[in-house]
Order: sequence, then C-alpha cells, then structure tokens
Amino acid sequence: MEHPSIIFKIVCPDRPGLVSQLTSWISNYGGNIKHSDHHTDQDAGLFLSRIEWHSIHSTINRKEIYESFQEIILDINGKFNINYSDEIPNVAIFVSKQNHCLIDLLWRVRNGELKMNVPLIISNHPDLESIANDFNSQFVYFDNVNSSKSDVEDQILKLIEQFDIDLVVLAKYMQILSDSFLQKFSSIINIHHSFLPAFKGAQPYHRAWKRGVKLIGATAHYVTKDLDEGPIIEQCTVNVSHRDEVDDLIRKGRDIERVALARAVRLHLNHQVFVYNSKTAVFD
Repeated sequence: MEHPSIIFKIVCPDRPGLVSQLTSWISNYGGNIKHSDHHTDQDAGLFLSRIEWHSIHSTINRKEIYESFQEIILDINGKFNINYSDEIPNVAIFVSKQNHCLIDLLWRVRNGELKMNVPLIISNHPDLESIANDFNSQFVYFDNVNSSKSDVEDQILKLIEQFDIDLVVLAKYMQILSDSFLQKFSSIINIHHSFLPAFKGAQPYHRAWKRGVKLIGATAHYVTKDLDEGPIIEQCTVNVSHRDEVDDLIRKGRDIERVALARAVRLHLNHQVFVYNSKTAVFD
C-alpha cells in the first residue's frame, strides 16, 4: 500500500540556495518529490514553497519528520506546516435559506471530489434540514431573531469544539460573524456573490445590473473581521448582457458561486493556499 504524501508549506525570508537546501533534506531523508512549487514575493522579500513528497521508508515517523525538519526551518528563519494526504478534516457548513452551494458541496463529498467529513450543518433558518438528513449530517438551527447574537455564537463555538471542526464553510450564510467569534475560531471560507473588490456587501447583483456591467463574478475568500475583505482564494466570472434582468444575473451567479466555492475548499483541503500580508498565493 502506498504511503500518504507528505506536504511541506514553508514561508521564509528570501535568500539564494533555499530550494536546494529544502530538496536536499527531503532527498537525504529518503524522499521522492511528487510536486514542487515555489514563489518569491520580491516586494515582501519572502520565499514561499510547497513541496509534496513520498517517503521510501516502510513506516512514516511523523514526529521524527517534524522535529528533524524544524532544524532546517530554524536555520532559514521561516515558518512551516506539515500535512499528510490521508488527513480527512471535519468541516462544518453554515447556511441560511439558499441551498445551491450546500447541495453542491455535499454532492462533491459523496462522490469523493472533496476529501472531508461534514458532520455538522448550522443554519439560522430551518428550511434545509432535510438536505442535511439526506447526507447524514447533524443539522442545528438557531433562531437569530429571538436569541442574542452572542448567545448563538457561544453555542456554535461549543458545537465546533464538540464535533472537532477544522474548517467552517459559509455556503450562503447570511449572517456576519462577530470579531469575538473570529478570535476564537478563524479557519473560515466564505462565498461572496460578486467579483471582489467590486460590489461588496448586500445585493451585489442588483447593483451590478443597475451599473450595466458586462461581467459578473463570485469570490471565495477567507473570513476576517473586515466584511468581504479577507484574502481571496478563488474567483469565477460569467458574461452578462443588456438583455439580462436581475433574475438572470442571480441565476448565472449561482452557477459560478458553486464552482468558486468548491474550488476554494478543494485548494484549502489540498494545502495549496498560502496566506500572508493579507493576500494569498495559490499553487494550483
């Protein structure tokens, strides 16, 4: 049976010889490189590297790999993450009333396109419970109207801990998470129905239609305390024309929202996204 891939993600100050130093360590450890991607941000003076490799050893000592590679990181004054391709994270999906992104994500999980578990679906409306039941996910409804925001968020955080959630996906969750919530759990991806930074906030398709745009988009990004300002992971666009009404823009937008969100989640799961200086580098 083939061993899982080992994925190194490194960010450090740029200097000559870094690729050689990193790949030599892998070779000396008995590794065979599967993918190797590097980028230098000259303005920031940073070197970014993603290396995916296999070990020829009969067993993989994950603690030994971490401790040994840490010596390299100290030498290059960098930061790193080590992940393995057999890791299957637990993901919670937050929704409101719209179901298209939720169904698309769950379908891709069932068909093996997205390697994640979805044990928990949270909503501020009860409408989508049957979908959660169809995919064997626990559905939890919170009444945001008659309950305080802080109480609801406290209960959600308890569920995130209870279900051992690694990532939250906002699949058309029409609520703004508080700064307090984000300080306690920040690994969150959102889908916004516009080509950011254009048309931030509510009703972007209506505002785009009023401006007579010829292109609309959808943006998947990490969530930060600044609304629709988080680092962008994926964007998709589709052409529109003067013949299209608002409903046409919304219909076309739903298609690209599904695609952009699924791509972003896949990139995140595959550890292909680097976040630094409020932006991203994506090794696709």
